[in-house]
Amino acid sequence: MEYEIVTMEAVHVPQVAALEKAVFPDPWSERSVASELDNPLSLWLVAQAGDVVLGYVGSQSVMGEADMMNLAVAPAARRQGLARAHSLTLEVRASNGPAKMLYESMGFVQVGRRPGYYLSPKEDGDILRKEWDL
Repeated sequence: MEYEIVTMEAVHVPQVAALEKAVFPDPWSERSVASELDNPLSLWLVAQAGDVVLGYVGSQSVMGEADMMNLAVAPAARRQGLARAHSLTLEVRASNGPAKMLYESMGFVQVGRRPGYYLSPKEDGDILRKEWDL
């Protein structure tokens, strides 16, 4: 699969918001996604093939740490190495076994839990971390 990773721009927002709605029970609205374009602490990247958004990651950086807030890959683009290829990877629902297996295979380890972090349905969020050698 050929794709490129680019910084999210306004043209990507509708597809990112649609993907949020397709994969998450409590998705960010298009307005919320768009507001990240003006947030100096945020960096959102999209993986695109032509004009089609295949996946994205949204993060905020504060004091040398990045918090990956949102990460999704379109169902049709899953299991093709997209998330692994560029470490678009962190917080994950405690019950999301496939995502946790992916992250663990990339060297992430669970370092904590945020009780009741997710809504709709309410669920704990596992905090996973990987130390990068730079």
